[in-house]
Amino acid sequence: MNNIHTDILLELGKIEQEEQVRIVYACESGSRAWGFPSKDSDYDVRFIYVRPIEWYLSIFDKRDVIERPISNLLDINGWDLRKALLLFRKSNPPLLEWLQSPIPYFTKYTVAKQIRGISPLSFSPKSCMYHYLNMAKGNYREYLQGEHVKIKKYFYVLRPILACGWIEAYNTMPPIAFDELVEALIPKNSELRIVIAQLLRRKKAGEELDYEPRLHPINDYLEERIAYFEQIALALRQSEGTRDEQLDDLFRNALQEVWGESKAITV
Repeated sequence: MNNIHTDILLELGKIEQEEQVRIVYACESGSRAWGFPSKDSDYDVRFIYVRPIEWYLSIFDKRDVIERPISNLLDINGWDLRKALLLFRKSNPPLLEWLQSPIPYFTKYTVAKQIRGISPLSFSPKSCMYHYLNMAKGNYREYLQGEHVKIKKYFYVLRPILACGWIEAYNTMPPIAFDELVEALIPKNSELRIVIAQLLRRKKAGEELDYEPRLHPINDYLEERIAYFEQIALALRQSEGTRDEQLDDLFRNALQEVWGESKAITV
């Protein structure tokens, strides 16, 4: 992990220099953060950055993402802070997940801390449940139909469905870790829990999980839960959200904080 962590910091430093930006936060966002990586899983590095103040003083729309081709298991891309805050205003689940990732690679300045501080105000149960529900439905429809299914894709339907269950039960942003969701929402010693645990052990051991006969306990559970949450989501509330002036203040303060210094990322 130490070597890859160094490689990630080096790549982030290159991005800062090549793009003339400052990165304020970077984390792991994929299966490694969720707790079910394969041995050859990519490192899904996501970051938030700011550009010089003059860049924002323009009448023209400009590209507000930075993406790099996948190389040596590194999948790195990021969002401009203004884009991130606009999505945060809409209770964007991927961004909220980044902010609570269990694998932060880099944090500088107070920007991420400030956003986390107001995230309970932004969290919308309805928006987030629809996000996870649509993810589950799409992956279920594409990968888990028929008698033989792409078996590793069970995790990419189970996790969002369990996230829906967490939102219903606790009315908060679901945790990142898959194990935590299973522990809270799947009864111990149930057939479903046993089948999920067996599949998880196989994935973590690096087995090639391709097309296999469907796992009926999981399919039955997913079909029932998808239908259930389609009804539950209708009755959920939208959040009142953060006040726009809060986000404006946060953005302006971030620019002041970042460009009051000139240090780049160092390893």
